[in-house]
Amino acid sequence: AHPRLASGDTSRPYQSAPCSPLGPPIHRTLRILGGSVAAPHSVSYIVSLQTSGGQHFCGGALIHQSWVLTAAHCNLGLDNTHVVAGETLLDEIEGTERRAYALKLVPHPLYDSVTNDNDIMLIKLSSPLGQSRAVSLVSLPKPGLVLEEGQLCEVSGWGSTSLDSELRTSPALRTVWVSVVSSERCNSSQSFNGSITQNMICAGSKTGGKDACQGDSGGPLVCRSQVFGLVSWGRSCGEARFPGVYTSVSEYRDWIKQTISCPHC
Repeated sequence: AHPRLASGDTSRPYQSAPCSPLGPPIHRTLRILGGSVAAPHSVSYIVSLQTSGGQHFCGGALIHQSWVLTAAHCNLGLDNTHVVAGETLLDEIEGTERRAYALKLVPHPLYDSVTNDNDIMLIKLSSPLGQSRAVSLVSLPKPGLVLEEGQLCEVSGWGSTSLDSELRTSPALRTVWVSVVSSERCNSSQSFNGSITQNMICAGSKTGGKDACQGDSGGPLVCRSQVFGLVSWGRSCGEARFPGVYTSVSEYRDWIKQTISCPHC
């Protein structure tokens, strides 16, 4: 299996997923396929995770003024994780950006880089980002709220837009609407063949061509104004048989709340 790296970037996180005769799995590092450029600050809860050199490598969701939710495989270490909120264009100074260092990285203790299970991580920020027209929080899923098959959700990220283009980060934030696919269909022998756990959500398009292939690993999947998923992994891009696979945030509500409320965390 091969990572989808940004051009010239050898540090992008990648761990292989379960293999099958259907093709190699990939982490969702770059590309919003079939989407459109986001209106300025219309996705005000998304953050860009950047290296110490300023290179974007993953997305995340601002769920608290001092905490970001992202994927565990986006762990590049404290010294190499800077958080930028209020950003739409990576290559321009818009005057709305707010920056913080990562004070602490808290990957889920049961994260499995082989199966991609529990692919979730919290980042404690060095200082609160506050809120503005360009920076806001996104809510966690309400208890007991279940996504039905066909539910439309929005996934966002900075990525190239064509399977044929060179793999590089796009300067513009893009979004695409995808529909939830049932775990039964996603786990069928014609799809992921049993690799989808209860901690994962599948979402894509029945006809293909719309995917987070991608909208950056760790980027938020938002349904009904709540962050239900985090871009995690997949197999191929924009194929109807293989929707994108997202970490199911609902399964981690207690862990998230306990971590955020921990006085020594």
